[in-house]
Amino acid sequence: MSRQNRTTPGNPTGKLSRRQALKLGAAASTLPLVHIRTAGAAGKVAIGFWDHWVPGGNDVMKKQVDAWAEKNKVEAQVDFITSNNTKLQITGVAEAQAKTGHDALAFFNWDVYNVADSLEPVDDVMARLVAKNGAVSATCEYLAKAKGHWVAVPSSSGTQTKPPCARISWFKKNGLDLQAMYPATPGHNALQDGWTWEAFAKYGALAAKDEMTFGLGMGAGGNTDATDTHGALFKAYGATLIDADGKSQLKSDAVRQVLEFAQQLVKIYPADAVSYDDASNNRALISGKSALIFNPPSAWAVAKRDAPQVAEDCWTFPAPSGPKGRFLPTLSYFWGVYKFSQNKTAAKELIEYLMQPEQVEPRCVATEGYDLPPYAGMLDFKVWAEVKPPLGTVYNYPLRPWHNAQPSLTAAEASPDIAVQIYNRAIHNQMMARIKEGQTIPQVIAWAQDELEGFTR
Repeated sequence: MSRQNRTTPGNPTGKLSRRQALKLGAAASTLPLVHIRTAGAAGKVAIGFWDHWVPGGNDVMKKQVDAWAEKNKVEAQVDFITSNNTKLQITGVAEAQAKTGHDALAFFNWDVYNVADSLEPVDDVMARLVAKNGAVSATCEYLAKAKGHWVAVPSSSGTQTKPPCARISWFKKNGLDLQAMYPATPGHNALQDGWTWEAFAKYGALAAKDEMTFGLGMGAGGNTDATDTHGALFKAYGATLIDADGKSQLKSDAVRQVLEFAQQLVKIYPADAVSYDDASNNRALISGKSALIFNPPSAWAVAKRDAPQVAEDCWTFPAPSGPKGRFLPTLSYFWGVYKFSQNKTAAKELIEYLMQPEQVEPRCVATEGYDLPPYAGMLDFKVWAEVKPPLGTVYNYPLRPWHNAQPSLTAAEASPDIAVQIYNRAIHNQMMARIKEGQTIPQVIAWAQDELEGFTR
C-alpha cells in the first residue's frame, strides 16, 4: 500500500499477541476520541474514512456523502483519517474499547478481525450488494466474516492490488517489451508465460548493474508492500509457514525451494531494503532511480503530477509466476458500523449508497483507477483503459481472467488468529532479510520456527 512521502499502518492486526496488544492499547489510551456521541444524536451520523493517497480522492467522497445527507435530511459528519503512524488503526482500537466515537469507520485487512466483536452485522446490506453487483472477492470474504456473519462491507475506497509498476524504456532496452507482454487489450500471449520469478531475478540483476535497482523492501515494520509481495512469492512456490490445521510447514520442500531461490533474489535488493517503509519504493520510482516496484497506481499518479517524464514511461502488469502459479498481492478496505452507534440505520444506509456502481465509478475515476471494487460486477469500468499517460498504463492493474493469476493475502493459509500474527510480525520479510544477511537456510528456518511457536501456544 505504498504512497509517495507517506507511510501505511506498519502492521495490520487481528487477534494481537500480548506485546502488540500492549503497544496498541498504550497508543489508544493517548488518542483523543472524536465525535463523542449522546443518546440525543438522532438524525446525525459520523463516519471516518481512510484519507486517500491519490490527490483529489477525498473530494468526490465528501461530495457524495453530502448529497446523500441532503436528500435524506441527515446531518453527516465526515472525517478523513490518515494511516500515517497507524492513526486509522489506533482510532478503530480506541473507539472499540471506549464504545464511543464514530458510527462507522474504515478498516483494512486484519483490522476488521481485530474489532469484530464491536461491529454490527451487515448481512442484510451485503445480501443486496452481492445480488446487484456480483460475488465478493475471496480475500474480502475471508477478512470481513466472523462467526458466519458479515461484520463489515468490502469497500472500493483503498482496496487495491500491488502488481509491478515498471519503466517501459528500461525494460525495452534490456530486451523485454512490457506493453507487448501485457497490452491494454484482453487476451493471453506467449510472452506472459515467460514472466516468471526466475526472469524477474535476471532483470533485477541487470537493473542493479545499471544503477536502476528494483525498489524492493524487506522492512519488519511499516512495510506492508514487502509483506504482501513476499507472501505472493512464497505462494508461487507453494510455500506455507503454518497450514490451516495449525501445523508448521517450515521444513517442507516448498519452503526450502523458495528460500533457495531467495538466496539468489536478495542480491538484487537495494542496500537499504531492511529499512524500507511503504513510501520508500514510491520515492525510488518517482526519483527515476528504480526500474520496478510493486505498488498500486498511487506512485504513478504522484509521478504524473511531480515527475511527468517518469509517469509517461510506466506500465503496470501482473506479478511473476512460480512453480505453483501466479499470485497477485492484494490489500482490502472495509466499512464497519459499530454496535454502539447511535444511528445504525443511517450508517448502514450511507455505506450501501456509497457502494452502488453510480457512486463507486466516479470515485475510481477520481483516483485514476487506484480504487478496485471487490465485486465481480464492477470490474468493467472504462477508467483502467482510459487512464494515461501512457494510454492503458493501468489497464492490467485489476486482476483479469487472462492473467491466469490468483489473489494473494499473505499468511491466509493459516487460521485468522495465527495468520494475522505472521503478517503483523512480517515473518516473510524477516526471513528474506536474514537470507540477505548471509544466514543459512537452516538458521532462517530455526528462527522462524521459534517465532511461529509463540503464535500457536
